[in-house]
Amino acid sequence: MSLIEIKNLTHIYSEGLPFEKIAIDNLNLNIEENEFIGLIGHTGSGKSTFIQHLNGLLKPSSGEIIVDGTKVDKSSSNLTELRKKIGLVFQYPEYQLFEETIERDIAFGPKNLDLDEDEVLKRVKSSMDSVGLQYETYKDKSPFELSGGLKRRVAIAGVLAMEPKVLILDEPTAGLDPRGRDEILGEIKSIHEKRKITVILVSHSMEDVAKIAERIIVMDKGKVFLDSNPREIFRNEDKLISVGLGIPQITSLMRALKKKGLDINEDSITVEEAKESLIKYLRGVSHV
Repeated sequence: MSLIEIKNLTHIYSEGLPFEKIAIDNLNLNIEENEFIGLIGHTGSGKSTFIQHLNGLLKPSSGEIIVDGTKVDKSSSNLTELRKKIGLVFQYPEYQLFEETIERDIAFGPKNLDLDEDEVLKRVKSSMDSVGLQYETYKDKSPFELSGGLKRRVAIAGVLAMEPKVLILDEPTAGLDPRGRDEILGEIKSIHEKRKITVILVSHSMEDVAKIAERIIVMDKGKVFLDSNPREIFRNEDKLISVGLGIPQITSLMRALKKKGLDINEDSITVEEAKESLIKYLRGVSHV
């Protein structure tokens, strides 16, 4: 059985009113345990509405969602169990920090689960370690004194401390410089590998999802437009362009070089792959 099953999910904003809008349109989708999914789509494609259904911030107009055996539909009222299983990190999560110290901020969620002090401390230390923050160094610091990237790590740690089965991150690299972006992506990849949890990364960056996602779901007009591995997704350049998206810049470059006659891998989707292919080509030329 899949970890998440979405069956005929529909969500209509302002239903029955003149400004009625179908945001999710009869969506069917399965997500397995320990998958790393990149969720992409142009603004208005339904991504944000979809992920807000996964932890009960929104309820379906029709259809249902089943998360690890917990079913949610239009009539559902108690969503506590669902929210224990789904951790959602919003865009710019550092604006949601509010406690005086990092330790207290991260401990807020677990304390509300009525866990004993030893278990809360264990979760705080574990989640801080998962995002690269040493407990003794950072526990008494104010989260408001940190850089943007470190604040974001604290916010992610606060969600991880709830020990969800699924971690959803909405544009986690938004507003960060290249170094901060790479560090956050590295931590997210490490979290997935070490904790063995399902990760759903929502992003506008083709480079980000190409680098770390194992499966990419492309949404358009509230439906699944494409669903496959990254390499296969980015072979559909014309289809992606038709829904306002594109392919990684490095892939565009490699395809342009291929058209110029270079014997290289035009399916390279990361800088690392392109570098390896170009070095191989240059070595071959040097021996001619």
